[in-house]
Amino acid sequence: MNFLSFKSRTPRWIVVVADLTIAAMALGIAYLLRFDMMADQETVNKEWNQLSKSIWLFFLVKFIVFYLLKIHQGLLRHTSTEDLKRIFFAVLLSSMLFFIGGYARYFFYDGFYLFPTSVLIMEFMASFVFLVGSRFTVKLSYLESKKSTEKKESVVIFGAGISGLITKKTIEQDTKNNQEVVAFIDDNKKLVGNRIEGIKVYQLDDLAHLVKQFNIKQCIIAVQQINSDRQREIANTCLTNGVAIKKVPNAKSWINGSFSAKQITQINIEDLLGREAITLNIDKIRSDLEGKIILVSGAAGSIGSGLCREIASFNPKLLVLLDQAESPLYDIQHELKELHPSLNYEIVVGDICNEERMNKLFNAFPFDVVFHAAAYKHVPMMELNPAEAALNNIKGTKILADLALGHDVKKFVMISTDKAVNPTNVMGASKRIAEIYTQSLKNKSKTKFITTRFGNVLGSNGSVIPLFEKQIRNGGPITVTDERITRFFMTIPEACQLVMEAGTMGNGGEIFVFEMGEPVKIVDLAKKMISLSNLELGKDIEIKYTGLRPGEKLYEELLANEENTLPTHHSKILIAKTRVSDTSSIDLIHDLIALIPSQKNMEIVGIMKKIVPEYISNNSEYEKLDT
Repeated sequence: MNFLSFKSRTPRWIVVVADLTIAAMALGIAYLLRFDMMADQETVNKEWNQLSKSIWLFFLVKFIVFYLLKIHQGLLRHTSTEDLKRIFFAVLLSSMLFFIGGYARYFFYDGFYLFPTSVLIMEFMASFVFLVGSRFTVKLSYLESKKSTEKKESVVIFGAGISGLITKKTIEQDTKNNQEVVAFIDDNKKLVGNRIEGIKVYQLDDLAHLVKQFNIKQCIIAVQQINSDRQREIANTCLTNGVAIKKVPNAKSWINGSFSAKQITQINIEDLLGREAITLNIDKIRSDLEGKIILVSGAAGSIGSGLCREIASFNPKLLVLLDQAESPLYDIQHELKELHPSLNYEIVVGDICNEERMNKLFNAFPFDVVFHAAAYKHVPMMELNPAEAALNNIKGTKILADLALGHDVKKFVMISTDKAVNPTNVMGASKRIAEIYTQSLKNKSKTKFITTRFGNVLGSNGSVIPLFEKQIRNGGPITVTDERITRFFMTIPEACQLVMEAGTMGNGGEIFVFEMGEPVKIVDLAKKMISLSNLELGKDIEIKYTGLRPGEKLYEELLANEENTLPTHHSKILIAKTRVSDTSSIDLIHDLIALIPSQKNMEIVGIMKKIVPEYISNNSEYEKLDT
C-alpha cells in the first residue's frame, strides 16, 4: 500500500499499533531525560528490573484508554480540534491512572512506584506532542499530495487588511487552487514597503513593475467598502496591464465568517460604471410609503421590479404589482415572498390599455401612490410599430393618469426617459407626449403628477450589457452601431431610489431630471467587457460596426435646448423647466389616441410631430414628415 497516495483509509489496527509504539517511544525518551541521557549500565539494569514488572500494565492501560476514547477512529488526513481534545484527555487519563496505580503499589504491595513521577510528567508531554505531531504530519502530507503540480499562477491582493489576509489564507488552504499570492497592494502608505505574513505590500503605481517581475495574472480586490471611483481606477490599471480582476464577496455572504476561493467572483461592468451610494431622505420616503396602498405598473420590468424591491422595505399597507408579462411577474412575486415574507401584496395580470380592467382595479383598491413604469422602451421596435407605441405609452398612461385623478390618488409618479428630450424616434416622442399629458393634469385635483427622467439603466432588460454578454459567450462579434455613440448609465437600485426621492419632493407638474454622470462611449464599454472576460480584442473576439438603427441618436440628452433646470435639496435631482403646453396639444393627443385603431403609422407619427415640434426623425422613414 502506498501510504502517501491517501486513496484509502488507513486500517484502524495500524493506527492502534502506531499510537502504542509512539507511547512506548515517549516513555523511553522520558527515562532518557530523567538521567540526562548519561545513565550507566548499572543504572539502566536497575531501572529495567523495576520497569519490566509493570511495562505490560503500561501497554494495557494505554490500549484500553485509547480504545475507549476512540482516538484511533478519526481520519488522520482530516485531523481536527475535536481529535486533539480526545488525544489530550486520553493521554491525561492514562497518566493519572499510572499515578494512582503507582501510589497503590507503593503503599499496598511492594513499596515501589509503577513509574517515577518525573517520568510520568515527561511521558505525558511527550506522548501528547508525538501523537498530535504524527497526525498533523499525515494531514500535511495529504494536503501536499492534493496540491497541483502545475506551475502556480501569480496573483496580487488589493487590500492588506483583515479581508485581504483572509483572502490570502483562503487561497493557500484551497488544495485545488493553483494560485500563489506574491504581493499585497494597499492605499495605506504606512503599510507600503512592509511585509505581512511574508508578503510585501506595494502601492498601485507599482503594478506594472509587479507584472514584469512576477508575471501577475490576476488582481483580487479584497476591500469590503471600496470607493467606486477607486475601484474603477484599480480596474482600469489592471486592464491596462493585462491583469484579470476579481473581487471578494460581501462579508454578509460569508459562511461562519469565512468564504471559499470559489466565491471570489469576476468583477462585472456594473461595478466599473456604478457610482457612489446615494443619500436618501429615508424618513420622508417612509412617511410617503409606510402604511400606504401602492400600485406599481410594469412591475415585472427592470425599473418596476426594482421599485417593488425598494418599496417592500418601507412596510406599505398593500403593494399591488401590475403587469401583462406573466412569467417575470411570477419571478418577482417569488422573490418578494422570500425576501419580505410579511409583505402584504397583490399580483395583477393586466394590460394598462384595457380601460375596463384598469377601472375595476382602481375601484377595488383605494391607491395612495401610483408608480407608473409600464412602457414600451425599445427604439428600433417602436420605430416599426408607432401605433403600438402610441397605444401603450400614450393611451395607457392617459388611462392610468385619468383614473388616478378620478380616484383622488395622492401621487402619480411617471417614469420617463432621456430619449424624450429632443426626440429623434417614435419611442422618445411617445414618452414626451405622455409627459405633456400628465403635466397638463396639474392642479385639476389633489393628485400630484410627477415625472422622473433618466438615461439607460445598467443590466436592464434589453439593454446593451446583456446583449454584449451574450455575444461574448457566443464568441462574437460584438455589434456596436457607431464608434462615436455614447449613453448615460446608472444602476437599477440608484434609479429606483432617486424615483422614490423625487416622488417625495414633488408638488405636482414637475419633471425631475437625474444627474447621470459622464456619458460612456459604447465602444469603450464593449472593450472593457472583453477585457473583463479575459479575452483579447482582435485576437479572441471582434467588434463589428453595424450603423445607426432607425431613430437612434449618437448622443442622448437629459434636457432640451429650450429647457433649463432648478436645483433641489438633492444634488443628483434637478427640476426641468419645460415649455408650457397649450390646450391645442391636449386636443391633438385626443386626436392621436382616436387614430390608433386605424394603424395608419404615417398619420400617427405626423400628429406626434405636431404635438412635439422638436421631434425630428433620424435615420427613419418618417424623416419625410420633417421636410
